[in-house]
Amino acid sequence: MTNQVDGPITTAIKGPSSKGLSVGKVGVIGGAVIGVSTIAPAYTLTSGLGPTVSEVGLQTPAILLIGFIPMLLVLFGYRELNMALPDSGTSFTWATRAFGPIIGWMTGWGLVSATILVLSNLAAVATDFFFILLAQISGNSALSDIPSDHLFLNIVVTTIFVALAAWIGYRGIETTERVQWGLVVFQLIALVWYSVAAITSALGGDAFDATPVDVSWFNPFEVGDLSVVIAGVSLSIFMFWGWDTVITMNEETKDPKRTPGRAATVTIITIVMLYLLVTVATLMWAGVGDEGLGAGNPKNQESIFAVLAPEVMGPFAILMSIAILTSSLASLQSTMVSPARTMLAMGFYEAMPKSFAKISPRFKSPGVATFVAATASIVFYVVMRLVSENALWDTITALGMMVCFYYGATGLAAVWYFRRSWFTSVRNFFMRFLLPLAGGATLVWMFVQTCIDSIDPEYGSGSSIGGLGLVFVLGIGVLLLGVVLMIVMRLVNPRYFRGETLEVSEYERDKVEGVELLPE
Repeated sequence: MTNQVDGPITTAIKGPSSKGLSVGKVGVIGGAVIGVSTIAPAYTLTSGLGPTVSEVGLQTPAILLIGFIPMLLVLFGYRELNMALPDSGTSFTWATRAFGPIIGWMTGWGLVSATILVLSNLAAVATDFFFILLAQISGNSALSDIPSDHLFLNIVVTTIFVALAAWIGYRGIETTERVQWGLVVFQLIALVWYSVAAITSALGGDAFDATPVDVSWFNPFEVGDLSVVIAGVSLSIFMFWGWDTVITMNEETKDPKRTPGRAATVTIITIVMLYLLVTVATLMWAGVGDEGLGAGNPKNQESIFAVLAPEVMGPFAILMSIAILTSSLASLQSTMVSPARTMLAMGFYEAMPKSFAKISPRFKSPGVATFVAATASIVFYVVMRLVSENALWDTITALGMMVCFYYGATGLAAVWYFRRSWFTSVRNFFMRFLLPLAGGATLVWMFVQTCIDSIDPEYGSGSSIGGLGLVFVLGIGVLLLGVVLMIVMRLVNPRYFRGETLEVSEYERDKVEGVELLPE
């Protein structure tokens, strides 16, 4: 077997492989910082909180908890798979090993396409808040309208942000980690400041629509309509999505088998606590009304903090604008890690063009894959701006579909991959069977149900193509594009699809250099 940097693979790979990335660079805390940065709580909340409130109202905290549960369950499957086979291809590699090349390829495509979808939105939000910040600094409110009034300038600035993020990502994982530290700490401070100010104002009777906290806020059965619950959970899954970036860095961590799983756990627990705090504070201050400063007002949903922060934080609202701008830019850069390393693995195993497996000799990063991801995100953003009445909302909803698809497939891959060890211990029964099965099956079911619901043109922003909802066209269209590309790759280079570069393995054969890969 030869490293892809130097020459082609000659035999099917059964265990972990070196792709030329830097090794031993990221620890648990550093990984968690990158994980929080990828989720980008400031950006995610300002983009996703409004649409979620519009769907489920005061039960938004309950929906967030429901969205968190399948993520947590699938995380156990990720941890087990990563201990067995730490590989930067993560979902792609694991699904291939469990189910074969076709499902493996589509799972990898789901991860790549989901991250490319969100890269465009991250850059778009960064652009919006860049001009909002300029307006606040200069006192000229007209500057904040530039992104919506001047499409060409919007696209130019968005492209610059994506290119900058790609350049930082190209310079390697150490540069990525250093950039994230200050940006993550700053946005956490701003969000806590906003939450404390909103709660204090609501308790003091100075809020727009002071709403006392009630236990029903955490009860999903208060929502009623199942389709509304599913829509809300799909949006909440978008809000938690991104922690698996920590796993894709496994080959670059100090302990590839354990560090990524621990960092992912720290990431997701930190995020759920922060989300509940900010959500409860927002509902207490703004209520769920659809007029004025109400959190349910459609006019506020594109970027809820841009509307509420000036009223809640007064002159300190500029801190929130800076936090959202830096959150978007930080996540834009750290999110590049995931698709780049997945495409690196797909190129390494010849499921995608071999050029994707090229590593920068200087920075030990997947240069070609990084810049391809950046280019694809810009193309997607331009198309969405031209066809959608609300590009942000529709893309977020479609992203939720894609996340359910590849997270669900990965959870089920863990179940099947470890099938011979389900009943060898109590731990294995829960960690390798019951928990990932529950999480994976739930997410796959949500993907199917969202596909059905999104056929309705009224789903999402109300945009449609040929009588079909834009969210449905976008989600299914991306998957069909993946099928077409898979067929092309099968014709051009069939070695991966014949199992010659990445073997579909049996439990007993999963050993590398005499070391058992599936520890009890």
